[in-house]
Amino acid sequence: MHDSQISRRSVFKLIAAASTLGAVHTTPAGAQPPEPLTRSFGDPMVDPNWNHPVIPWEMPLVAAELATLSVLVDLILPADEGSPAASTIGVHDFLNEWVGAPYPENREDYETIRGGVAWINTHAWQLHGKTFKDLSEAQQTAILDSICDPSQAPAELAYGARFFKKLRMLTLGGYYTHPATWKSLGYVGNTPIAGPYPGVPNEIIKILGLEGV
Repeated sequence: MHDSQISRRSVFKLIAAASTLGAVHTTPAGAQPPEPLTRSFGDPMVDPNWNHPVIPWEMPLVAAELATLSVLVDLILPADEGSPAASTIGVHDFLNEWVGAPYPENREDYETIRGGVAWINTHAWQLHGKTFKDLSEAQQTAILDSICDPSQAPAELAYGARFFKKLRMLTLGGYYTHPATWKSLGYVGNTPIAGPYPGVPNEIIKILGLEGV
């Protein structure tokens, strides 16, 4: 996360490494728990109703937390020659929607993300007397460098390392499910093909072990 900027390809490699450590389940002092649900929810495959796309739950993160997340997601996925910065396409807002959802995994992620934002701001203040978003980019990346690898982070930074692992994975999910980033993945879905359907390339069939099927 230095001046060379981490490549998109390298980011994908981090996904596998990030799966080695569990999520944070405790929230630091000062972080407020989510508001009680005011309605029940059904099957997440049909709720929300995609025929009437609205978000049927409150988004719990406040402006200051979103401001910190906006900086963090851009440090994880900055703009390059072919892709926008994560905040440009609203990945921090995606995180707010995600952690507000009433399903068990999302409720755990709420604690991880809100608690982690509180932690990183406290850590930044202890080091530099400022909140994270007000630090210089060099100071910000130095903090992230210290927590980006849970296996290397010192014990006193273990909480931050677990938070950053979860944040990184959610950021990737929000970023690469946005149409603005599909080109960088080589995805051309929903694009008509002229002429007869060419079929699955032979090299893909071979990789999948489906020759002769």
